[in-house]
Amino acid sequence: MQLKIMPAKKHLSAGSVPLILFLCQMIRALEVPLDPKLLEDLVQPPTITQQSPKDYIIDPRENIVIQCEAKGKPPPSFSWTRNGTHFDIDKDPLVTMKPGSGTLIINIMSEGKAETYEGVYQCTARNERGAAISNNIVVRPSRSPLWTKEKLEPITLRNGQSLVLPCRPPVGLPPAIIFWMDNSFQRLPQSERVSQGLNGDLYFSNVLPEDTREDYICYARFNHTQTIQQKQPISLKVISAKSSKERPPTFLTPEGNASHKEELRGNVLSLECIAEGLPTPIIYWIKEDGTLPINRTFYRNFKKTLQIIHVSEEDSGNYQCIAKNALGAIHHTISVTIKAAPFWIMAPQNLVLSPGEDGTLICRANGNPKPRIDWLTNGVPIEIASDDPSRKIDGDTIIFSNVQERSSAVYQCNASNEYGYLLANAFVNVLAEPPRILTSANTLYQVIANRPALLDCAFFGSPLPTIEWFKGTKGSALHEDIYVLHENGTLEIPVAQKDSTGTYTCVARNKLGMAKNEVHLEIKDPTRIIKQPENAVVQRGSQVSFECKVKHDHSLIPSVLWLKDDGELPSDERFSVDKDHLVVTDVNDDDGGTYTCVANTTLDSVSASAELKVVAPPPTPAPVYDVPNPPFDLELTNQLDKSVQLTWTPGDDNNSPITTFIIEYEDAMHEAGLWHHQAEVSGTQTTAQLKLSPYVNYSFRVMAENSIGRSSPSEASEQYLTKAAEPDQNPMAVEGLGTEPDNLVITWKPLNGFESNGPGLQYKVSWRQKDGDDEWTSVVVANVSKYIVSGTPTFVPYLIKVQALNDVGFAPEPAVAMGHSGEDLPMVAPGNVRVSVVNSTLAEVHWDPVPLKSIRGHLQGYRIYYWKAQSSSKRSRRHIEKKILTFQGTKTHGMLPGLEPYSHYSLNVRVVNGKGEGPASPDRGFHTPEGVPSAPSSLKITNPTLDSLTLEWNPPSHPNGILTEYTLKYQPINSTHELGPLVDLKIPANKTRWILKNLNFSTRYKFYFYAQTSAGSGSQITEEAITTVDEAGIPPDVGAGKAMASRQVDIATQGWFIGLMCAVALLILILLIVCFIRRNKGGKYPVKEKEDAHADPEIQPMKEDDGTFGEYSDAEDHKPLKKGSRTPSDRTVKKEDSDDSLVDYGEGVNGQFNEDGSFIGQYSGKKEKEPAEGNESSEAPSPVNAMNSFV
Repeated sequence: MQLKIMPAKKHLSAGSVPLILFLCQMIRALEVPLDPKLLEDLVQPPTITQQSPKDYIIDPRENIVIQCEAKGKPPPSFSWTRNGTHFDIDKDPLVTMKPGSGTLIINIMSEGKAETYEGVYQCTARNERGAAISNNIVVRPSRSPLWTKEKLEPITLRNGQSLVLPCRPPVGLPPAIIFWMDNSFQRLPQSERVSQGLNGDLYFSNVLPEDTREDYICYARFNHTQTIQQKQPISLKVISAKSSKERPPTFLTPEGNASHKEELRGNVLSLECIAEGLPTPIIYWIKEDGTLPINRTFYRNFKKTLQIIHVSEEDSGNYQCIAKNALGAIHHTISVTIKAAPFWIMAPQNLVLSPGEDGTLICRANGNPKPRIDWLTNGVPIEIASDDPSRKIDGDTIIFSNVQERSSAVYQCNASNEYGYLLANAFVNVLAEPPRILTSANTLYQVIANRPALLDCAFFGSPLPTIEWFKGTKGSALHEDIYVLHENGTLEIPVAQKDSTGTYTCVARNKLGMAKNEVHLEIKDPTRIIKQPENAVVQRGSQVSFECKVKHDHSLIPSVLWLKDDGELPSDERFSVDKDHLVVTDVNDDDGGTYTCVANTTLDSVSASAELKVVAPPPTPAPVYDVPNPPFDLELTNQLDKSVQLTWTPGDDNNSPITTFIIEYEDAMHEAGLWHHQAEVSGTQTTAQLKLSPYVNYSFRVMAENSIGRSSPSEASEQYLTKAAEPDQNPMAVEGLGTEPDNLVITWKPLNGFESNGPGLQYKVSWRQKDGDDEWTSVVVANVSKYIVSGTPTFVPYLIKVQALNDVGFAPEPAVAMGHSGEDLPMVAPGNVRVSVVNSTLAEVHWDPVPLKSIRGHLQGYRIYYWKAQSSSKRSRRHIEKKILTFQGTKTHGMLPGLEPYSHYSLNVRVVNGKGEGPASPDRGFHTPEGVPSAPSSLKITNPTLDSLTLEWNPPSHPNGILTEYTLKYQPINSTHELGPLVDLKIPANKTRWILKNLNFSTRYKFYFYAQTSAGSGSQITEEAITTVDEAGIPPDVGAGKAMASRQVDIATQGWFIGLMCAVALLILILLIVCFIRRNKGGKYPVKEKEDAHADPEIQPMKEDDGTFGEYSDAEDHKPLKKGSRTPSDRTVKKEDSDDSLVDYGEGVNGQFNEDGSFIGQYSGKKEKEPAEGNESSEAPSPVNAMNSFV
């Protein structure tokens, strides 16, 4: 028996397993394995294995070696052609062929010249199965010619001029590498100003005096012959000028505004732009209509050269280089075209076929231009080769059918265009061989548990054998649900377990026979370090011990090695190693570092490290309290169908005793990666008997808990799969609801994988009409959570039940649930619809209920559609959007809020079920009475004089009836903000302008203005204005507070007036201080006290429902103009917009009602103030206005 040890990690590939054979009939590569036993009697056509490059440049000082190696059975013979004709090596004494090889050796070192043997060579390897040919090998000797002699005149330039020093090296083979140096063989410095071009010339954008020298020398290095040739030195003298005239850039190379560049696919594209100018230009590159590839673009020669590596067709396009300095910029466009020599899309692959089989050779290549495909057989163009009835040529494909042994041959595919060619050999080998297994018999594989196991079965046969694996002596064939069967015959067990141990048999079959081989697999426990060395901080001169306790498979012998900083331990008697410990005595500073314990067996290796830190003796530290270390070494024993015993080793308690162990489980089959609580045991226990559910692949982990907290989880235990059983519960949330009038949709919450208790989880769905005598109808379904019963009566109650079952059996009898088949739209409309108008904005609607049988579904409620159909004031019909209110349940009345006063409305009522609305009742119309109007749209005060003011206004935007009159109230305001007597004035409804006369001059007035209908007074709008101080009628400068009349100017210059004003100012200041103090204490202003003491009936607070006025307050909306404020000339005040509204009644669009139809929403108002030019007007909110704004 041969022992084979599996490595820790093994990747399956063509080269990782010895003698792997890839057998495929179509286009996959195939090689006959070079096994000595096979090669004794197995024939194979020739295959070229090594050859010289297509362009073969040789050193003329050495012998010429042209390689050609091939393999085959029988070994092939070799012949050569030179320049298309047979090359007879026997006639040339300088040419020999290596024994057993086709490699030519031409001895030119003794005599002869390399030039004599220039030419195109091709090798042919031939045996009885066919002939393979090499590429055309072009042999050329390298050349390193000298420079032609020339007389170079010295160059003299002025400072700032441009210059190009030509190199023009001789043409060599291969091309020379160019560089510039001086006589001392020192490279000349280059920069953005001075640089070497791709052609070898040296470019100066502008010369400087320091460029003066007599030894500018261009060197050409020919690497093949290791020779360097040099040009004659060039002398340059730069004359200093007082000032050099600056100039914009011009290009030294390339010339003109545009040029063209062609490059082959896969090569390096090099574009160059070199410019002259003063100051020195900077070069930039862009690609028109595209971007430069980030990872393939490089800049050389101070950005004067742009290089793109691995070019492809997508790199074609226009590239632009831009030269720029302070005086201007120029650009040059290079049009790039990418061509391509042929490249493989699919090269032909060798075929091994058995007699009578079919196959294909495919040769696909691409290039620019598209390459031509030519086929050869045994080195001869297939058009003139002997005919083979088993093959048919179809462009780039040769199709073989019913091949025979005479069909064996070597085929060549030649793909060529003007830029090159590709040549590939592929043989067709027709063999009839029974299966052979090449893996040694009784090989023993040893694998660590939970790692992959790879069992080899290298095989050969023609036709291609099929491979089967068996375990044990009477086992069935292994399938790919647990195992992986590779094409090369290898059997892979992705996760080897203890029960994977045993004997495995590989069987190879084809129509010519059968072969088998047995191998053996042993699964070993992994080596683990159950007690790892711990980091240590010790004092100098003390002792430290690192523990490393290893647990391993009993059949393996471990070795423990200690390392320091990944190297061997110091050779010092202070270091001692016993079975589980490393002890270091008399510790010094050099002993600090990382100590690693490495445990090795023949199958695996594990390691653990700890840091040692050496310190000076510190004060005695306090003990460290922390959560416990996680438990380890989990083991499963007493494995029964519904229970298992779990054992573990506690971790360090870190100075706080462990109180509890928490056990969690993972179901790797159904919920991999998700951990659930299993049990808790006392902190003194290290075992637990766990109850298990059927058909669960359990893994367990343990956490320890102390007074500080909970540890991290332990490593997971090994997996344990319990046996399957019938389900012990049925699905929950069983419901039956129809989605169509003629169906019943039964839904349920499916069991999860953990609850299934076994494979093949299904559901038995049963149903029958509740009020009928029908038997139960049942159906069994899987992988769904609903079932649709079709053809049911409309809205009929059903009894339903859902029972779980699996491959083992049924769950207990399920509970019965009730459902209904689908609903349909109601058939009739509510009758006897009646409307009662409550007030100008509210109406009550009554109707008779619809019979339950006509509803044909679950009654959701009733829905009222209502709309404003006619305006009573304008007497014109205008249709607007309908509004909807929904009343839930069986209610037969409801309220319609938010109606517009003095309007005509229409409505209808519909019944609603789960399917939708029924037909509408006949429309019913009703009128709303008049209501109070809204505030006038605007109030403007103009033309102030000594004793009059002109008021102009716009009517209310919502009159809500017929206006009867306007009411204007006004009162003066003195300098202490006290209000004077209130004047009440009635104005006809047809007026929009009014002149107030007999007013006091230079007096501020506050105005209150509102409209009235027969229903009452509407909202008011307020404004303030001042009469003028003289006959000129010029309004005062309120912002500056200056007197405008001439007589006031005269008074202001009097001494007594100045003294009086100072006294008044002081008194006002004192009053303001007192008011401020009293206001902070909750007191009132003197004005407020006075008004409270002398209440005037005419200026009592305005109530929200009758529009009367309240006391004048010092609130921001009602303050008279103060110093620094201005009133606009037109004194226009816009009515404040108000969003005050009732919360919608009913459901849906407009609200909700309670059972008796009364409104149960909550009123919520919101004001948005618009900035007004000048004083702000105020409008007191009222329920009427709130109703008016209801939508």
